[in-house]
Amino acid sequence: MTLFPPALCPRLIVKVGSALLVAPDGAVRRDWLTTLVTDIAARIAGGQQVAVVSSGAIALGARRLGLAKGGRASLEDAQAAAATGQIALSQTWAELLGNHGLTAAQMLVTLDDLEDRRRYLNAAATLGRLLGLGVVPIINENDSVATEEIRFGDNDRLAARVAQAAGAQGVVLLSDVDGLYDANPHTNPQAQHIARVERIDAVAGMADAGSASGMGSGGMVSKVAAARIATGAGAHLAIASGRMDHPLGGDPRHTLFVAERSASARKAWLAGGLTARGRIHVDAGAAQALRAGGSLLAAGATRVEGGFARGDLVSVEGPAGTIARGLCEYDSAEAGKLLGTRSDEQAAILGYAPRAALVHRSHLALV
Repeated sequence: MTLFPPALCPRLIVKVGSALLVAPDGAVRRDWLTTLVTDIAARIAGGQQVAVVSSGAIALGARRLGLAKGGRASLEDAQAAAATGQIALSQTWAELLGNHGLTAAQMLVTLDDLEDRRRYLNAAATLGRLLGLGVVPIINENDSVATEEIRFGDNDRLAARVAQAAGAQGVVLLSDVDGLYDANPHTNPQAQHIARVERIDAVAGMADAGSASGMGSGGMVSKVAAARIATGAGAHLAIASGRMDHPLGGDPRHTLFVAERSASARKAWLAGGLTARGRIHVDAGAAQALRAGGSLLAAGATRVEGGFARGDLVSVEGPAGTIARGLCEYDSAEAGKLLGTRSDEQAAILGYAPRAALVHRSHLALV
């Protein structure tokens, strides 16, 4: 059986990890990549639209520039390696896809491109048009300008956000691991492979942050975080082994994270946001009200962290952790003044008629 067949998954996002695409000496694993491109071409011929999130630019550029530590010795080295390697990476994809009569398009994005609502919608429109034209978008984080503070940091979460923007039904994270285990299989030979995950919260503690190859930037933690974003947007996600030829030609060993009931596009974007400008802490009663579908009222808020403006994305923190993300109706200073107050007290505090809530339920998504 084929993983995510075209009939059940009209639009698919495939993420290719650095360890699969680039050999330890920094050269492209061209023979393997040729088999993957053959699989992609077959899927497109069968009616599936495919976009690729491709790692490998830093590793390729580091080899060409002779940089130590795979180009990751410093931020400046990583940016220089990315700028150099991205040309080689895009040329390779374009050539191999062209051998099948397919056109490749390059899309380089930053975290802000998918966190800012207007830019996110622009990226989504571009993706949709390219896929509709039968083009294969090759997407990567723009590491030549990304900084440590404002970046995805791994292509797993980027792939999930791309799937959300593209309205994809499936995401495959091709990796040097074949899925999630109940313990680290490299240190525990008794670790059991998990084939299917219905609830991410039940398995989140099983992941660690290590990259098996040492070449990529993601570990299992980033993959589980990607699964949370993708499934929350209504897309299934599979962590699958790419350690064989034609990894998309059949049913490679994998862990499938089952999609949740699809939220509205806006709420899925809110829930998948990675760069909240601040935090609003709430008591247990407010947390319960939010889970029941209510707005965040000032009466249940206990503490504000960070500096944010009205309309910024904030995370809502309950006694047990993050509950929701939403767009705040007040700036941080005003929100701080309103903590624990009832609506009939707020006009005197602010000097104007208060808004209905700190975060209205229309602009809030549970996570």
